[in-house]
Amino acid sequence: MTRAVEVEYDVVVLGAGPTGENVAGRAREAGLSVAVVESELVGGECSYWACMPSKALLRPVIARADARRTPGLRKAAAGPLDVAAVLRHRDAEAAHWKDDGQVAWVKSVGARLYRGQGRLAGPRKVVVDSPEGEHHVLTARHAVAVCTGSRPALPELPGLASAKAWTSREATSAQSAPGRLAVVGGGVVAVEMATAWQALGSQVTLLVRGSGLLPRMEPFAGEHVRDALTEAGVDVRTGVSVAALVRDGGEGPVTVVLEGGDKVEADEVLLATGRAPRTDDLGLETVGLEPGGWLPVDETLRVVGSDWLYGVGDVNHRALMTHQGKYQARIAGDAIAARAAGVPLLETDRWGAHAATADHAALPQVVFTDPEVGAVGLTLADAERAGHRVRAVDQDLTSVAGAGLFVHGYRGHARLVVDLDRHVLLGATFVGPGIGELLHSATIAVAGEVPVDRLWHAVPAYPTLSEIWLRLLEAYRADRSADRDADRSADQG
Repeated sequence: MTRAVEVEYDVVVLGAGPTGENVAGRAREAGLSVAVVESELVGGECSYWACMPSKALLRPVIARADARRTPGLRKAAAGPLDVAAVLRHRDAEAAHWKDDGQVAWVKSVGARLYRGQGRLAGPRKVVVDSPEGEHHVLTARHAVAVCTGSRPALPELPGLASAKAWTSREATSAQSAPGRLAVVGGGVVAVEMATAWQALGSQVTLLVRGSGLLPRMEPFAGEHVRDALTEAGVDVRTGVSVAALVRDGGEGPVTVVLEGGDKVEADEVLLATGRAPRTDDLGLETVGLEPGGWLPVDETLRVVGSDWLYGVGDVNHRALMTHQGKYQARIAGDAIAARAAGVPLLETDRWGAHAATADHAALPQVVFTDPEVGAVGLTLADAERAGHRVRAVDQDLTSVAGAGLFVHGYRGHARLVVDLDRHVLLGATFVGPGIGELLHSATIAVAGEVPVDRLWHAVPAYPTLSEIWLRLLEAYRADRSADRDADRSADQG
């Protein structure tokens, strides 16, 4: 017989991934009572099927690639990777898909964990049916935070069900390298997994519907990654669309049928074709919202039209990255605590403690391919579409001494997007080995709206990759000088 348990908390958090954990932690720091509801593993997608296992797969790949380009290490790095060791390390980084440590953390902050599918049942009310048969009714005095993340968005294809296609989860948790892997997509998951599994022994075919890779980034980023993947042995095909998948009886090889009739034979196929919100089974209809959709939120992450419901992380579609979900969680947790205490929020303060500004102005992302790609803020095309008067400043990373010392034959590129009216950076993109560690300096410059003339006095250490900042700023100053000379000539004429 199902036993009903009714409990009241200040805050109920749906989803115990990094976003939900941070909302819970922030609320507990403010002295609020918190319930956390999780239907799968505490720690969420990032810990078990995304950030942690994917980077554990990629790190040995990148380290070997760098070693092969480093004099004195080339012979040592010439052989194949120890695939079994890489997968053991990946398993350890994913905690062997056990969440004991994360559960202990939730308990350590004084939050109550409920396992099971949580669903809204009207304003401020959440019901949870536990695996033990208990029916919990949780009432939130101040806020319910939906932090349930996103899931792979699969295309509607004939044969999809029987093909047993991989999603990002299977790609990061597979226990062996398939002989042939077809990857459908050209975004971050697609290029990272193509990089990893090719190096781990798979023959990879990358099938991209668009004209290039990483379409949301500067075009040169995708070009560098495409060239590197091709050199590594990946068959990169752009401008192709998948029409169907065929796998007889759900066993054996899978045939990827392309529009036009061409076929790609593979042992596994990975569909890396985007993300969808995990909001389809949350009872949103009980509070007047559309099930399965993204949640529209204000700058404090509160759902538009509500005074108690928050949508934090992937579910609001502002920025589908773990670090941004955690950033939003800090904003939301502080806003919930302030409202609970009756403290007025300065919601008009663009850079205030309760405004998720960076999701618009300074969103950083690193793609862990070989070469790495790091970007923050707006691309040149995005800035122009937004109506800014801008200039792109480009430099080849081989122009700095640190590049040649980092690896022999270094190849890479950097771009700053400068607002010509305010003389601040709107965006920056770096491509090349090891550039992920360059990105935070660019993020500070963009988020802090540091004047370009002031950046001139931030002297990069020699000989490091950071010297590219000096080269970029020198190029920008030269362009400004040329502009002034042209203006004087026009005035004299």
